Amino acid sequence: MSRNRFWLAIVGLLVAVFVAISPNRVMAMDAALDRGGNAAEIQRNHTALSGGELATVEKITQTAFAQPLKNLDRKRRRVFAFGDHLFNTQWVQAPSSTAKLDGLGPLFNRSSCAGCHIRDGRGRPPLPHETRMLSKLIRLSIRGQSKEGGPLPHPVYGGQLQEQGILGVEAEGKTEIAWAEEPGQFADGQSFSLRRPSYQFTQLAYGPLGEETLFSPRVAPAVFGLGLLDNIPEDNVLQQADPEDQDGDGISGRPNWVWDVEKQRKQLGRFGWKANEPNLKQQIAGAFNGDIGITTSLLSSSSCNQAQLACQTEAKHGDQPEVGDVFLEKITTYVSLLAVPARRNLDGKPEQRGEQLFYQAQCVSCHLPRQLTGNASPHAEFNNQVIHPYTDMLLHDMGADLADNRPDFEANGQEWQTPPLWGIGLVENVNKHTFFLHDGRARNLAEAVLWHGGEAEQSKEQFMAMKEGDREALLKFLNSL
Repeated sequence: MSRNRFWLAIVGLLVAVFVAISPNRVMAMDAALDRGGNAAEIQRNHTALSGGELATVEKITQTAFAQPLKNLDRKRRRVFAFGDHLFNTQWVQAPSSTAKLDGLGPLFNRSSCAGCHIRDGRGRPPLPHETRMLSKLIRLSIRGQSKEGGPLPHPVYGGQLQEQGILGVEAEGKTEIAWAEEPGQFADGQSFSLRRPSYQFTQLAYGPLGEETLFSPRVAPAVFGLGLLDNIPEDNVLQQADPEDQDGDGISGRPNWVWDVEKQRKQLGRFGWKANEPNLKQQIAGAFNGDIGITTSLLSSSSCNQAQLACQTEAKHGDQPEVGDVFLEKITTYVSLLAVPARRNLDGKPEQRGEQLFYQAQCVSCHLPRQLTGNASPHAEFNNQVIHPYTDMLLHDMGADLADNRPDFEANGQEWQTPPLWGIGLVENVNKHTFFLHDGRARNLAEAVLWHGGEAEQSKEQFMAMKEGDREALLKFLNSL
């Protein structure tokens, strides 16, 4: 009799379990298993130490992007302070009483590094009341490649439209941007609107651009954390590449191979919206030359092209190179020593939910949370560190809507490098705006996600299918980085 009762109890228990596991409960368990698959990875990357143990700072004010590494020794702190001075220096027309700080132009976009990278942060498109671009520029080229394999500069206007000129030199032209609103709707019925830019180039002082001209709008990116990204071993980046999408996940990140001026050979591209610069020093020399019109030993050409006769006649230059190697090294050291803001609100329930959704939507396929640095940096704080930049440093096809249709070395017209996400939630504090993407078209992070296409199309569609609360949680997670 006791045996019968035993088996009756077992049958009753099985029936209870069967009843309890309704279809909804099965779906919930499947979702839990899905979250569980990411749980270990989420836990591994759930840290405030975005820049590693020694290069993370806890600052959320408007100077959050301008902080040096903690515990700098006296020598490097002096170099950092002088580099900071150079970064904020307004370069002047030559000749001047300060010969080491002259040589501006003759054609240029801004007269200082900080003019575009305000408080070491992010640029933006012009606001409706502004008559010219302050921290955004237009790259130019024509079809074909330079002998180094990069974009072929425009035969008259060169590689960049420069909207200012020194006294007596007419600026190259002006960019006018028009915005067209495009309405859309999430799966839950909530409406949104995206704005699509169109460009017109006016007041062209040196003749028409021509129909063969290719152009690419670019806002200035933030410059903190670059010393860490410069120290990620090349092999680590290449291991993440999957140019033929052999794993079939729809993501086919690939490296850009670009010209290294000092080494006179192709190197892995690391910096720039299309990963078109191989290292931090060359990135800075390029900005001096293209944005401020100042020569260095790396890039010694004048911003005034041979075809611009009026500019050639009136051009005034400082002693060559206008930025000496000592100054170039100091400003490179300054930028490399900028620390990374810590991640915030780790214990917030919406942020934790948003982090799960970030993984479930496969955003991490490109915005790789975790990287390991090498040991090649002269700064010990950057060596052998676990960092959390949320980038794979590779090129990805982002679809036709974001395309500039302008190749840059091996990057095609639809490819962009995955930008790091660390510090993205502090842009509003530091730069007083929330414009995102390479051209600043997105007015907030939600719009930035909604512009994703190409390899990121499926992730965008998952975002659009989320309930409003989940979308808000995902955005809270991004703002915590």
